[in-house]
Amino acid sequence: MISGTVKKITTHTLRQMKAAGEKISMLTAYDYTMARLLDEAGVDVLLVGDSAANVMAGYETTLPITLDQMIYHAASVVRAAKRSLVVVDLPFGSYQEDARQALHSAVRIMKETGAHGVKLEGGEPVIEAVSRIVSAGIPVMGHLGLTPQSIYQFGTYAVRAVEEKEAERLLQDARLLEEAGCFALVLEKIPAALAGQVTAALRIPVIGIGAGRNVDGQVLVVHDMLGMNQAFKPRFLRQYANLQQIIQDAVRHYVADVKEQKFPGEHEQY
Repeated sequence: MISGTVKKITTHTLRQMKAAGEKISMLTAYDYTMARLLDEAGVDVLLVGDSAANVMAGYETTLPITLDQMIYHAASVVRAAKRSLVVVDLPFGSYQEDARQALHSAVRIMKETGAHGVKLEGGEPVIEAVSRIVSAGIPVMGHLGLTPQSIYQFGTYAVRAVEEKEAERLLQDARLLEEAGCFALVLEKIPAALAGQVTAALRIPVIGIGAGRNVDGQVLVVHDMLGMNQAFKPRFLRQYANLQQIIQDAVRHYVADVKEQKFPGEHEQY
């Protein structure tokens, strides 16, 4: 296993993993403590996602989170990561204006957090931005399919690229992102067959979320994967724990002990 023999996962490691057929594991992280746990557990890539707007701040969409807030979260994650590759989302409004704005935002993230790369959403419209960022020596991960920053344009979280025309455009955009210098690509909520076609067509690793098994790796939001929000259960999500129940049971126990003067005990005071 390639990932098991390296002390630090890099973009080169991910390319080696794709070539060897080893799947890439990726989870989101937004704070030091969680990032440390994920890093020590062997996750290959930590994504400081703009999904922090949802799971950390309670917003309905990813749009409100700012560049400064993303930098705060990313710096916390980087301080914990000893092995994992750390990639940071460029938030909405930090790269759409032009390539110069995109480069400025990416440089701030790299300089102020110590992260290893950035991720942005979109195809042909962002190619110039991708090229500009890559030319500055900053690794870029692409993102196609359901792109949450465009949710108001889509009007729905339904599966993307079901129709032939959109599927063809997605495949073309994937090739353009690779040509522009992206080191990897995320495909979100698209048909599994199309995701497999894109993966076979590209030399760079393709990581899926709701895109089936015929890709080079998988990514999930860590809070979803750990079952910290039992109300969110899309088809593509597998919950590996029920931390909502575990945490709430523990807190109820604590509250009861405080009310009944069972905590602190004699051995828990000075």
